[in-house]
Amino acid sequence: MPVKKVIKKEKEIEKKDAIEEVKIPVVAVENEIDLVDDMGDDDISMEIAKTIRETAGKPDRYLEAIGRRKTSVARVRLFTKGDKEFIVNNKPYQTYFQTVEDQESAVASMKKMKCLDKFRITVVVKGGGHRAQAEAIRHGTARVLVDFNVNFRKRLRKAGFLTRDPRMRERKKFGLRRARRAPQWAKR
Repeated sequence: MPVKKVIKKEKEIEKKDAIEEVKIPVVAVENEIDLVDDMGDDDISMEIAKTIRETAGKPDRYLEAIGRRKTSVARVRLFTKGDKEFIVNNKPYQTYFQTVEDQESAVASMKKMKCLDKFRITVVVKGGGHRAQAEAIRHGTARVLVDFNVNFRKRLRKAGFLTRDPRMRERKKFGLRRARRAPQWAKR
């Protein structure tokens, strides 16, 4: 038998032995409360254990939609329970957006349906500038409102909030200074 085959077989046997040694019995935990009780309150502070027990019941239900504009993407979640607030990247929308135009644009679809103070809305937005992010949030909130109530679709469509604005910056091509700007031509 060649030496390589013997070495391979020995390694396979070692791997099998190692796998058998590592196997640990898995105990099924029905919910988070049992897990916390097993850990003991000495390891976890009393406040954390209390909040875990409180939230172990029904999870918060929400509707989710994605809004896009240029290169920015906004993931919008609409909660029916909880504080009635509008949060963008863990900040109130008034502090996240500096200009009034961006603030108005971000909540335009909510104001159109007169439900800005009726839901808790959390948004995670990435990419693009502030204007594009505000318009992506507007697009996402309009989509999530349609998921919440189909009757909102007609008014939001008429306002243009459900249409994804496809205008983007054109990419730069090689040999050119910008997307289409050619280098200056010299006769001599």
